[in-house]
Amino acid sequence: MPTLGEQRVTEIRIVRTRDRYPRTIGRNARLGSHGDGGPVTAVCLATDGGAHGWGLALGGPAGVEAAARSLTGRTVGELFDPEVGVTEPAALPLDLALHDLAGQLLGLPVYELLGAAGPRPVPCYDAAIYLDDLDPDDAPRGVEAVLANCRADELAGHRSFKLKIGRGHRWMSAGDGLRRDIEVTRAVRAQHPGARILVDANDGYSPDGLLAYLEAVADCGLYWIEEPFPENRTDLTRLRAELTRLGSTALVADGEYEPDVPHLLDLAADGLVDVLLMDVVSFGFTAWRRLWSQVRSLGVQISPHAWGQPLKTRYAAHLAAGLGGVPIVEGVLGQTDGVDASGYRLVDGALHLPDSPGFGMPLPCVSPA
Repeated sequence: MPTLGEQRVTEIRIVRTRDRYPRTIGRNARLGSHGDGGPVTAVCLATDGGAHGWGLALGGPAGVEAAARSLTGRTVGELFDPEVGVTEPAALPLDLALHDLAGQLLGLPVYELLGAAGPRPVPCYDAAIYLDDLDPDDAPRGVEAVLANCRADELAGHRSFKLKIGRGHRWMSAGDGLRRDIEVTRAVRAQHPGARILVDANDGYSPDGLLAYLEAVADCGLYWIEEPFPENRTDLTRLRAELTRLGSTALVADGEYEPDVPHLLDLAADGLVDVLLMDVVSFGFTAWRRLWSQVRSLGVQISPHAWGQPLKTRYAAHLAAGLGGVPIVEGVLGQTDGVDASGYRLVDGALHLPDSPGFGMPLPCVSPA
């Protein structure tokens, strides 16, 4: 088996493809329809020994093009250390592709490169329950649209559901939005009495509105509350006190939107944030690996944001199975054109990972190593 230092990168190439969701995804508290998928920019690597790896590109095509100009001809070992991830700053746009390539060269799935410290299969929640009750504008489908989506995703293997809330931020009056958020939460709980229910406001609630919502759904047993409002110490302290008063064990999850990581770590150290959410791609695999020891010392958990692309769910699952400390990962149903992800199976709310090297997702632009 070749070492990383024996293989030189001979090609760094951008590949474009597309994601396809099983249905059109509607609005959240802040944004309009999320559509039925979108473009994907990936990067493929090849070495002089015939090895290949690929992954989503970090930072877009410009970063990959700059990496291709400066890094072609370097050894994999000069760019990547299996113990820590990417070691050459100019190679960070290739973060995921280098993890895949290293796994291919070493004959290991990525989660084993990371230490295989977490459980497998990996608990996974349905992240596609949006505000579809509000669509279409001329004939809104109502709460049944949300319940139908939950039923469909349960058939696909999900057992935990993250509900978008915050209808009163943009789409309804504050009072009507609050009442609809409560109605939807209670309806999903009635339809799925044994499910984990997570809620995500995308910073669309006021602190007072959120406390009124929590009071009304206190018997629904929420598993976590995500980004209820822009994170700040005063409002999170109020939230923690209210959860204690209600006897709720709900986790507070934050850090997806424009994360101020030092601030989030301070909040976590004070017991105000339970789960950190920085994105698995834009924040990065290597960044998570470097941060992990500090996060672990604080006693908090992580669940890297994965919405938008099915590939990101699989990457997050490798972090979960590799590092541990991840209670559940964000699930994005759908396919990426040209990618063979058949080694991943969602069964009874848990994602089974393949044991094949790297991320275990062949792509036509990459020949088997």
